[in-house]
Amino acid sequence: MRGLRERTVIVTGGANGIGAAIVQRVADEGCVVGIFDLDGAGADKAARDIVARGGRAQAYKVDIADYQAVDKSVARFEADCGPTALLVNNAGWDLTMNFVDTTPEFWTKIIAINLLGPLNMHHVVLRGMIGRGFGRVVNIASDAGRVGSSGEAVYSACKGGIIALTKTLARECVGKGVILNTVCPGPTDTAILRSFLDCADGAKILEGLKRAIPMKRLGSPEDYPGLVAFLLSDDAAYMTGQTISVSGGLTMHG
Repeated sequence: MRGLRERTVIVTGGANGIGAAIVQRVADEGCVVGIFDLDGAGADKAARDIVARGGRAQAYKVDIADYQAVDKSVARFEADCGPTALLVNNAGWDLTMNFVDTTPEFWTKIIAINLLGPLNMHHVVLRGMIGRGFGRVVNIASDAGRVGSSGEAVYSACKGGIIALTKTLARECVGKGVILNTVCPGPTDTAILRSFLDCADGAKILEGLKRAIPMKRLGSPEDYPGLVAFLLSDDAAYMTGQTISVSGGLTMHG
């Protein structure tokens, strides 16, 4: 895709799942990749795999919910690789349970990872992008933030917040050379979805979900990186503030 080769990109949550698939794709497109993840060993492995294939990547163990840690890690990445041109906010976490069974401590953790973390990343990275007059951001939200998801009330609220944040920042930054878009995965075979199996009737719920998807299967991490790479590329230079669902047809709209 046009304009990705040699550009620097930070991907949060890049050690596993959808994030790992995104990291591989943008590296294959020629990007210089910074992998931010609380799983330092997983991030290191992902970076080694890219380097072994001839790409360029650096791993950074980062708690994105810690603003100072984000600030220092972005500075390290930029010292190692150059100013950040592209950002993918992918890191996320959840456990499935009914809202009335959750606790305020649980809410705090969900909000810290899924909403506060991306706020921190935007606040640190956007300043440099605006100052340089160029930047592309793709936020990985969820269809849970668009249409809701049983057992994921706080997570859904956070992902809805990410959609609204992206639209607002797209408006604020559109005249400053920075564009932002959101990708909303549908039900995907990741650790978050597999937490359904720990719930009563979880396996039955997942089977019903698969039947409801017109393509008759759950998403896989590999279903998203092509769209993310497109939105980061010059081919999408006239798109900003968009929310795109990738769900096998489950949440058709328009």
